[in-house]
Amino acid sequence: MHGNSPPSAWVTRWSALIPPGGRVLDLACGSGRHVRWLASRGFAVTGLDRDTAAVQPLTGIAEVIVADIEGGPWPLAGRSFDAVVITNYLWRPLWPVLRATVAPGGVLIHETFADGHQIIGRPSRPDFLLQHGELLRECAGWRIVAYEDGYEDEPPRYVQRVAALAPCEGGPEHPRHRIGPSYGASPGSGG
Repeated sequence: MHGNSPPSAWVTRWSALIPPGGRVLDLACGSGRHVRWLASRGFAVTGLDRDTAAVQPLTGIAEVIVADIEGGPWPLAGRSFDAVVITNYLWRPLWPVLRATVAPGGVLIHETFADGHQIIGRPSRPDFLLQHGELLRECAGWRIVAYEDGYEDEPPRYVQRVAALAPCEGGPEHPRHRIGPSYGASPGSGG
């Protein structure tokens, strides 16, 4: 559905937090709009989705893993990534695994539907809508670089987003990261 769509502006902006050549997991990648964009910028991308047909065109662009993470075991046990990117997907039982999958000092870039969206369209079930402040609570103890929770007109939706850095080994220090308007910044440029 999103294969030829442009990447999310949230993902492109905060990809500057990923080290050059970093390992990136695109969770529930679908047809791969972010897989393609991230790979084109030199990241080592792993796309994970349960839809074999959707991810088939991504072979050769990225490592592709087909797995049902809601009904089966986590297919990436023991692996960590410099970044985990998630858009338009929410499966709450996965939170502990996701936090463990982000390498120390790595970044979680998450953007999905939020409470309120049920009044304008799908998804409408509470299971698929973030509650107010939920991403902040799930990233407690991490460095929150950016967070948004609200309504946007194009496309019309209620959305919640976070860019958060996992704690570094041995302490809370992180490199400085520029936070100015830097949509489309090159990887590792700091913004």
